[in-house]
Amino acid sequence: MKATGIVRRIDELGRIVIPKEIRRVLHIRESDPIEIFTDREGHVILKKYSPLGELTEFAGKYAETLASVSGHMTLIADRDTFIAAAGGAKVYQGKAISKKMEEKLNARETIIASKGDRNFIAISEEVSDEIKHQAIVPILSEGDMIGAVVLLSKENKAKMADVELKLIQAASSFLGRQIEH
Repeated sequence: MKATGIVRRIDELGRIVIPKEIRRVLHIRESDPIEIFTDREGHVILKKYSPLGELTEFAGKYAETLASVSGHMTLIADRDTFIAAAGGAKVYQGKAISKKMEEKLNARETIIASKGDRNFIAISEEVSDEIKHQAIVPILSEGDMIGAVVLLSKENKAKMADVELKLIQAASSFLGRQIEH
């Protein structure tokens, strides 16, 4: 059999190093959880694990409810990708979060901003929407940042306020606790 890709040896403790090039492409960072399983042909498969990914269907329904209640576009993201979108935000579904959003989430920052504000950020480099207002709250589970709940508005008059912030803080807390159970 001809080897393809990068070959690594298993050390005496059964460990294997995932090459830097692969970690970079798959956005795998130190301490990221990796799921390990086998298929029927005996292949060992490594997959980046997303705790929120386990709740994708639930997250979709939850995003629809938040969009309905708030009247805003609603997104739920894991650490890398928007896993749920509702209220006219479907263009974001499956898209990567921006580096700036990743930085803010890793710093556990909550953002409530309007376009032109110093703290307003692009949430995805893959989508160019005319977003005017945003509210972003990280989802924490057992002290780890695992994602975010996001409300967006394209309308000038639909500025985010304390009500929207409290709504997505509650959503974030609820989703974080779902992962813990």
